[in-house]
Amino acid sequence: MADGTESARTESAGASTGGAPPGGGPAPSPEDAYLERRTLRRGSAGPLLLTGLGVAYVVSGDFSGWNFGLAEGGFGGLAIAALLMGLMYACMVFALAELAAILPTAGGGYGFARRALGPWGGFLTGTAILIEYVLAPAAISIFIGDYVESLGLFGLESGWPVYLACFVIFIGIHLWGVGEALRFSLVVTAIAVAALLVFAVGALTDFDAGSLNNIPADHSSFGSSSWLPFGLLGIWSAFPFGMWFFLGVEGVPLAAEETRDPARTLPKAMAWSMGILLLLALLTFLAATGARGPNAVQDAGNPLVEALQPDGKATVLSRIVNYAGLAGLVASFFSLIFAGSRQLFALSRAGYLPRFLSLTSSRKAPYLGLLVPGAIGFALAAWTGDGARMLNTAVFGATISYALMSLSHIVLRRREPGLERPYRTPGGTVTSSLAFVLACSALVATFLVDKDAAFIALGVYAVALAYFAFYSRHRLVAAAPEEEFAALAEAEAELSRD
Repeated sequence: MADGTESARTESAGASTGGAPPGGGPAPSPEDAYLERRTLRRGSAGPLLLTGLGVAYVVSGDFSGWNFGLAEGGFGGLAIAALLMGLMYACMVFALAELAAILPTAGGGYGFARRALGPWGGFLTGTAILIEYVLAPAAISIFIGDYVESLGLFGLESGWPVYLACFVIFIGIHLWGVGEALRFSLVVTAIAVAALLVFAVGALTDFDAGSLNNIPADHSSFGSSSWLPFGLLGIWSAFPFGMWFFLGVEGVPLAAEETRDPARTLPKAMAWSMGILLLLALLTFLAATGARGPNAVQDAGNPLVEALQPDGKATVLSRIVNYAGLAGLVASFFSLIFAGSRQLFALSRAGYLPRFLSLTSSRKAPYLGLLVPGAIGFALAAWTGDGARMLNTAVFGATISYALMSLSHIVLRRREPGLERPYRTPGGTVTSSLAFVLACSALVATFLVDKDAAFIALGVYAVALAYFAFYSRHRLVAAAPEEEFAALAEAEAELSRD
């Protein structure tokens, strides 16, 4: 192909048995042999498991993290930021649902961008997604350690043994099989969601609208008021924290190759996931800030528990929510490991990353795609112990991918209007354009919150791009699904020109 794509002929020839199979039939082609060693278990996920996966990606963000945005924008600033970020995610999810129905592959966002923006666009998007899904579990393992220590579980303290146990146990479940992994995730997520609803009922009984503006206003900030204590700029600075109510839901299409009837199932599951997350975000935000006021929870590592303990003493309800917070962290940690492994699998299978990383086990699990990111995540968690910095870096990668995925929808709608679309985004390119503008705004906002995290992500990006520019872009695998889709589109375009 003109972009440097080649077949996997050399590698797969060594992987095949050579000659005809025992039954006397024709020997598999090198391309078939290559893909046979890189196959996921199809049909393992239905609408319920995928909806649970979408909620699981995000649910830990309801228990902690979002509240730090109160220190950036106050109640009003974070409320507006969360509303705008919820709009961005809703628009993006509708756009991704259309793209997932067209291109149901494990590449997810990378596959969409590959079709619309070429190999460079695909690699840029896939790398950004990988940054998000490698760093976020590392950060969450640290938060799990903090919860384990604060709850006094087994007398353990937060540290590398707890982080290691997280990676070993939950990667082990993923290696067992995708169906088992998603069912485990669904159960833990259901516990966390039930606890959020119980929390909301308990906290709303103490709701006091008069306490929502109890953060003192900074009158040196332009546009400051009791509702916007840090002015209009505070709204922008709160964008990354408003994202925490939804961060990760875009990962549902990564399960496309393991989904039953993906063209129908993926759009439904993504819409249901987003609806549940919007409801949880509204209830959690209002209940937690209204019970004791934003000032009481803005710096808390466990804001929901803090909102239920006005005198600092634990209650039965606060203990339940505290344990459920641990369940929420486990659910997000577990599901993000899944997402990272599928993104790495797809990039490796297509040759963008070393091909051996996409090998699958006898149970059709991408074992190196699970073990390698897990080892990197554990090493980062044990070495830095800085969960907030890693999450901010993950958010930076996420916003880049959001902008590129939204752009991919716009490009495909304009360049390939006749493409069969089993599901169509409401509002068309207006919807994806709004998501694109808001994603770019959120990307800039990350520099307002944590410049170091943004530059760390840019450094990782630079190394990855050098690898792609000088090596892997000349060794792409034509037989990979994402490359075949792109090749087909190229051939159809040439025929139409003729």
